[in-house]
Amino acid sequence: MEQRNRNKISGYPRSLNLNLGMVIFAVILVYVVICVIAYFNARHIVGYEVKEGSLSSNHIYNHAFVVRSEDVIEARASGYVNYFAAEGARVGTGGLVYTIDGAGGLKELMMAEGTDTISLSASDYSEIRSQIVQFASSFRPRQYNTVYDFKYALQGTAQKLTNARILESMEALNDARIESIGYYTAPKSGVVVYSADGYETLAREDVTAQIMEENNYERTMFLNNALVQEGDPVYKIIDDENWCVVIQTDEETAKALEAEEYVRIRFLKNQDESWGRVETFLNRDGEQMVAFYFTNSMITFCTDRYLGIELLLQEQKGLKVPNTAIVEKNFYLVDTAYVTTGTDGSRGVMRRTYTENGEEQALFTSTQIYYEQDGSYYIDMSQLSPGDLLYKPGTQETMTVGAQATLTGVYNINKGFADFRQISVLYANDEYSIVESGTMYGLSVYDHIVLDASTVSEDELIYD
Repeated sequence: MEQRNRNKISGYPRSLNLNLGMVIFAVILVYVVICVIAYFNARHIVGYEVKEGSLSSNHIYNHAFVVRSEDVIEARASGYVNYFAAEGARVGTGGLVYTIDGAGGLKELMMAEGTDTISLSASDYSEIRSQIVQFASSFRPRQYNTVYDFKYALQGTAQKLTNARILESMEALNDARIESIGYYTAPKSGVVVYSADGYETLAREDVTAQIMEENNYERTMFLNNALVQEGDPVYKIIDDENWCVVIQTDEETAKALEAEEYVRIRFLKNQDESWGRVETFLNRDGEQMVAFYFTNSMITFCTDRYLGIELLLQEQKGLKVPNTAIVEKNFYLVDTAYVTTGTDGSRGVMRRTYTENGEEQALFTSTQIYYEQDGSYYIDMSQLSPGDLLYKPGTQETMTVGAQATLTGVYNINKGFADFRQISVLYANDEYSIVESGTMYGLSVYDHIVLDASTVSEDELIYD
């Protein structure tokens, strides 16, 4: 028996081994998670200090369409065309614009002599240099297609200068090949352009949103030494300094621009500014359009069909507040004659009440005035009830509370609680508004307001 007891093995009770570090970490983790959840569920009231500022009501339109008086001139003979008037230059009636070499003699001479023997004058180099500088200052990477236009224009200028020198040499030598060359002059005075796009006769009413997209815009360049047939277009001439740019906009913006009559416009191509006369109209598709008319600078943009412009409208100055701080609130309208001053100096109304015995009496009720307009005070709706009967001081006249109106304002927190203040918005963009300063019951510079009006309630205490 003793032997059996000695051979019996009993299990030794194990103690519970807890890692104190893991326990502390778990407690901290739970605490952090609770704090994070509480933070995101809580309302965060952030203050904003009101400061003076300004907003420029500028608008940029990258595809303003140019409308002007343009005539496409057709070739009067067949052969190789060579240009002698600089593109963008003004020529008078009867001024030489191009020649047509019917027999190809001029082309043969040019190929035989090449360009090595052609010497350019200082004015010629100045013309080429000016063309390069103008392109470099206006180039935009997003409009890389203008590089090709510049290439053709530069080639045309160089060829035009070369042609002039060769023609001078032929005339001096009385070369027989000169007899096959026809000289053609401008039918009227104007600015010469060596390209066409098919929009030369387009009226402003024909400009549509689709045309202004510029996606499928194509322009034909008229090149030197090209073979043309009689009747082919060879250049165009712009004979009127009056021109306009057309933009598409909404009806509200169109009305605002029309009220301005004249708008200062900055051309993004060269940053020049000019005043444009405003005309609003509907195109043939019923789309709202605005045209800006100019009496100068046409020659600067004579080769452009689309221009980037910026409308420099009047700059508004005042108190700058974020749009998120702005809220609308309803108020009761009370005739100013029914507002009086109590014994404690506060302002309020005499409201009809009843005693415990049911007797009627006039009880002074203190009210806060938020705004005054057209002989009425705006009274907080929490201080009166619809249907309340008010007495006019010193008389038996009464009025019933009921008429309401809405004010736009912000919550002022200077005193540690949310206090509604009325504002008058002068101008607003997507983020900020400029409000009038120095108004009664309004805001002053350095006032503190709630940044997001949706995070606070009227008269709520603000804890920093």
